[in-house]
Amino acid sequence: TSSSRQRGEMAGKGGRSSAWTARMAKEMKQLEIEPPPGISAWPRGEQIHLLEAVVQGPAGTPYEGGAFKLEISVPDRYPFEPPKVRFMTPIYHPNIDSGGRICLDILNMPPKGQWKPALNLSTVLTSIQLLISEPNPDDGLMPEITQEYKQNRLRFEAKARESTKKHAVDRGNVTLSKSWDSHEEAKENRGVEIKAGNEEQKQQQGEDEEEESDDNEEEIAQMWGATKPTKDPTAQK
Repeated sequence: TSSSRQRGEMAGKGGRSSAWTARMAKEMKQLEIEPPPGISAWPRGEQIHLLEAVVQGPAGTPYEGGAFKLEISVPDRYPFEPPKVRFMTPIYHPNIDSGGRICLDILNMPPKGQWKPALNLSTVLTSIQLLISEPNPDDGLMPEITQEYKQNRLRFEAKARESTKKHAVDRGNVTLSKSWDSHEEAKENRGVEIKAGNEEQKQQQGEDEEEESDDNEEEIAQMWGATKPTKDPTAQK
């Protein structure tokens, strides 16, 4: 398809391998057609190695209702190296620091990490969404928040909820979710525009045919008027 070719052309601009290009084209198509629930990702302009993503806060957690924006950088050696992911939206979480860095095993190479070439961007984003829902206090990145999570869960949840409301809900509805909503609406609008264009084309075609038919009838009537006798010979006197 044209969109697949475009993705391939964008990747090729960076001088990356054909295998990298094919892998990224396949993954971007998967994220566009069948994104994980509550997750959306797209290239930043024509830079297919730089992606933006939005992860919706899981229901039943202090992050519910929030829209968290992430930045993804895909290295040239991907999938043999993991993508670099960080939160652009502040989040109060034991495993995510104030700079947006994430403590997640699949984002690091072995032996410290668990990254494998069989994993993909969809898996990474789903794992991050799960981490939001289920923090790992045994591998905390923020000591104070981790301690609070362990010893005073109610206080932690209150602070996490307040942070979500401040950074990911009130502003998110205007700024963070805007690009995500626009991305989703664009996909729907493409289908609507195509359908509307087809309907308009059919309508125009019908009008042209009707106009042509009227012209033909008028032409025939004029011809008949020029050739018919002025007086009907069969008329009774």
